[in-house]
Amino acid sequence: MKPISSRVLIILAFIAIYIIWGSTYLMNKIAVTELPAFFLASFRFLCASVLLFGIAALSGKKLTITKRQLRNSIFVAFLFMVSGNGLFVWALKFLDSGFAALLASTQPLFVLLLMRLIDKKRMRQKSIIGIVFGIVGMYLLVSQRELVTDEDTLLGIFIIFSCVIGWSYASVFVSKADLPKNHLISTGYQMGIACCMLAIISLLIGEEWTSPLAWSTDVQWSMALLIIFGSLVAFTAFNYLLKQVSTEKVATASYVNPVVALFLGWWILDETLTTQSLIAAGILLIGVYFITSRKR
Repeated sequence: MKPISSRVLIILAFIAIYIIWGSTYLMNKIAVTELPAFFLASFRFLCASVLLFGIAALSGKKLTITKRQLRNSIFVAFLFMVSGNGLFVWALKFLDSGFAALLASTQPLFVLLLMRLIDKKRMRQKSIIGIVFGIVGMYLLVSQRELVTDEDTLLGIFIIFSCVIGWSYASVFVSKADLPKNHLISTGYQMGIACCMLAIISLLIGEEWTSPLAWSTDVQWSMALLIIFGSLVAFTAFNYLLKQVSTEKVATASYVNPVVALFLGWWILDETLTTQSLIAAGILLIGVYFITSRKR
């Protein structure tokens, strides 16, 4: 069988982080209505890490890791999955899934700013134009009084912005960090480490752990989709892209995910979909075009 070209793999990986991750906001929102946030994330990453290591082992890959790679994996796991996922899912208790996803679309802005501060990397003209469109889109979102209603909403917004900054820094860090070369193994270690951290947090704050057999059918399906597609497929694709293309291009998933999440939340959960949100989504997609259209 002819091997898949790297160009095709990159396109498929972008489809995964754009579409699949966009749907995870909906699945997390469904699950967190019944399950505690940190228990939910811990269980998800436990199952995903076991499956990833199993696939890697069956493929004949060595599961060894160096001390430096382990340290880097712990750092990345905390920023990506404990903060970027566990805390983010907790914030969904206060916000609609589509609105939360649209707030997360600030990630490309933070990535470019961090690359400027850390790597002294000069911003290209198209990237700056893309950022401007992103800021305009974000202003249109958060200025809607019908969506930003009370102090809990403001708390959720603050938490999500904190998560996005951490995720952005981790994205810049991973592009240069010493991690296992095999993306299945690298992702498996990150998720296994995150599972342990999230479980400790869950126990410390007194979350109630329940058997999957006791969950509702909607939550069971949501968790299964989160594990298989949100974790195994999309996060592995994300780690692959960080080593293949520029970090700011990978970060554009945060512009596309919200558009997917917005429509799914409106369609399935009957969340608020305003004309202003639709205009903001269109402006954010224009920002994606300008950032992704520049040469590598």
